[in-house]
Amino acid sequence: MWTQFTRPLLLLEKIYLLKEGIQIINYQQIRTTFILKRRTSPPLHKKGGPIKRLKSKHYVYDLVQDTDIVRQPNIDLILTRYVEGIGNKGEKVSVRPDYAYNQLLLPGLAVYVTPENSEKYKNEKSTSEIQYSSRSAQMIANILSNKTISVVMNKENPWSLKPWHITTSFRKCGYHVPENCITMPAKSIQGPNMDIESKEFFVTVTINNTERVKVRCRIHHWSTSIVDRIPYEYEFWKKPTSPIFSRDENKNM
Repeated sequence: MWTQFTRPLLLLEKIYLLKEGIQIINYQQIRTTFILKRRTSPPLHKKGGPIKRLKSKHYVYDLVQDTDIVRQPNIDLILTRYVEGIGNKGEKVSVRPDYAYNQLLLPGLAVYVTPENSEKYKNEKSTSEIQYSSRSAQMIANILSNKTISVVMNKENPWSLKPWHITTSFRKCGYHVPENCITMPAKSIQGPNMDIESKEFFVTVTINNTERVKVRCRIHHWSTSIVDRIPYEYEFWKKPTSPIFSRDENKNM
């Protein structure tokens, strides 16, 4: 009567071979388990005495755990090469099983953590690959190199572009870049100057005092007077423009 509340532990699969008419039965285990608990404990019987018969209430169970929906633990691996966003070669990482099997183990980017593999990659350093300062350094550098930062400057008062202007512009885009990580162009940029409106220049951002990436910036003049304001350009980063300094022309290509 309780078969409807349980699942079969074995899947019986019959394979018929046409040749010689041989029938092979292949048993495959299904990793499906329910952990149950009786709601009412059955009565005990005396040693050597008759076993007391169970009543209907003794067949009522509470579900403690369904192994089908239990979150599987992470898998510890050792990287055999640098993986963007994960780590450098020889590092031990802990990732989800699906990602570990499909993205790391199958392509050969990682191996299981065993005493042999731990000893093999203990002091091994990659000589043919670039070593990054952190697992996300390359990913951050790729993101910043594809960004165009709008640097909004005053149209009425004189100014000279400083690192804190760039830091503020990064913050508007959702990036926290300290001033000491920003290297300005060799030549000073001063304004207001409508000749450099919407023109580009490059700043260098240093990540973890190691990686250096050039980030594209554009000057945009802003005025407190509504009449003197320059109309906002929608998706300005998609529109072609010229650089402020002639040496940056090759970088725009």
